[in-house]
Amino acid sequence: MSAYKWLRRNVGQLLYERRYGVRTAERVDLADMGLEGEDRVYYAALNWRALRKALPKSEVGERDVFVDFGSGMGRVIVQASQYPFKRVIGVELSEELTGIAKENVRNMRVRRKCGEIELIASDVLDYAIPDDVTVAFFNNPFRGKIFSEVIDRLVASVDRAPRPVRMIYGNPLEEPYLMSTGRFRHLRTINLKPDPLGPPFGTIRTYDLLPR
Repeated sequence: MSAYKWLRRNVGQLLYERRYGVRTAERVDLADMGLEGEDRVYYAALNWRALRKALPKSEVGERDVFVDFGSGMGRVIVQASQYPFKRVIGVELSEELTGIAKENVRNMRVRRKCGEIELIASDVLDYAIPDDVTVAFFNNPFRGKIFSEVIDRLVASVDRAPRPVRMIYGNPLEEPYLMSTGRFRHLRTINLKPDPLGPPFGTIRTYDLLPR
């Protein structure tokens, strides 16, 4: 990447940080916090404009419940707070990152439009997915067996309590498993910025979870 492009991209991100009054821009390796493990992925915040492109506000109502699996420092939580969700939930393995996310929510300079915000420090495999979740967000927070287990639990939740569920997936490396379930329909793909690793990096995809 040229110095100009690097500067332009990073200055843009920092301007959003200043606008919202938060700190979410760092990349964090789980190994640095003693949390490394198979199928776990480093924390890196999604582009500030990604959620509003992947999920138009017209598609969200006051009964909808949003969960960010792997919420990190809370950048997506801050963005989701600008929608009329009934509840916005962040689930994050690291207590340290969850603490930063809570501080960001307390200090954010924009007025929130959602109801309750709940930030939970938990291994996602220990987290019971609420049966009223209608929007599930993943920014490639984990892969392999962890991802498949969480998806299976999300599908089971819908089978217990039938309802429309939309899934938003950034850098969707595990899309083959998602589609192999036969329960997800691709709705749209948003191309963000080109990534040296190539597709699906640099994209965010939206799916509908189909009824059984």
